[in-house]
Amino acid sequence: MDAVQIIDVVKHYGNVLALDHVNLSVKEGEFFGLLGPNGAGKTTLIRILTGLTAPTSGRTLILGYDVLNEPVKAKKQFGLVPEISNVYDDLTAWDNLMFMAKLYGIPEREREERAMKLLEALGLRERVDSPVKQFSKGMRRRLAIAAALIHEPRILFLDEPTSGLDTQSSRFIREVLRELNRKGMTIFLTTHFIEEADQLCKRVAILDKGKICVVDTPENLKASLQEKEALEVIFNSPTSIDEEEFKKHCSGIVRLSENKFRFYVSDSSSILPLLVDFAKNKGLKILSVNTLKPILEDVFIKYTGIDPLMAERMEQLRYKR
Repeated sequence: MDAVQIIDVVKHYGNVLALDHVNLSVKEGEFFGLLGPNGAGKTTLIRILTGLTAPTSGRTLILGYDVLNEPVKAKKQFGLVPEISNVYDDLTAWDNLMFMAKLYGIPEREREERAMKLLEALGLRERVDSPVKQFSKGMRRRLAIAAALIHEPRILFLDEPTSGLDTQSSRFIREVLRELNRKGMTIFLTTHFIEEADQLCKRVAILDKGKICVVDTPENLKASLQEKEALEVIFNSPTSIDEEEFKKHCSGIVRLSENKFRFYVSDSSSILPLLVDFAKNKGLKILSVNTLKPILEDVFIKYTGIDPLMAERMEQLRYKR
């Protein structure tokens, strides 16, 4: 049985089409990643899968239970870690977990045992009696994961779980997720951090403008670009490039910074003379030229046209406001 089934899901917000006939399935025990730029529809899809929003049309099934028609049975099968923390600031870590456990009807002795094990596993044992308002963002996210796991679900949904977190907190959470998956839990992760998905996920889907562009393993997606080369060029000064100048020899250009560009080509030797002429005409010097093997980031760019590094920087700025 599939853990998650999404069948022809459409979602409109007024005149805005957020999801456009999405079809997707995730197997039991799979670590699945949903990639996409901000505004692609990732959070909307998670909200529909977890019963927080109804689709305009289509169906979603959780371990065979229809989310709309059998909401109680469906919701017992999964835990949800939303992008914005859903723990209560004025309660302690312990009280947050006790509250969630009571909602699921877990007997007192059992919920206390589960809570202590989760706090230990997530590095919060020493803060069991601390109010959550004293926690860092990383600690809040870890507590949110503990709360999502208190009823021992078979599926865990996570919406951008490491957004806005420091490197150490992000690494800790990734290790926790790996261990949960090794023990058999199905994990459905939405993220725009390409490297994170490449490290964790057995399969990924790329969602853009409400549509699924492609679904496959990271290895197969990267292999699909082997026929193309990625040429990274750094000039000594900021510049701009008109794609028309290179369109006969290049399938795409991505600006990585003011003076750094990535060219996607079939044959790098054919574009090098053009780059030399371009630099000469602009009064520039070429500081370096590197040929890169395809990475998952290149697949993301191919289907969305968006540089994920720039998207990540924008996301970081959003969290700093």
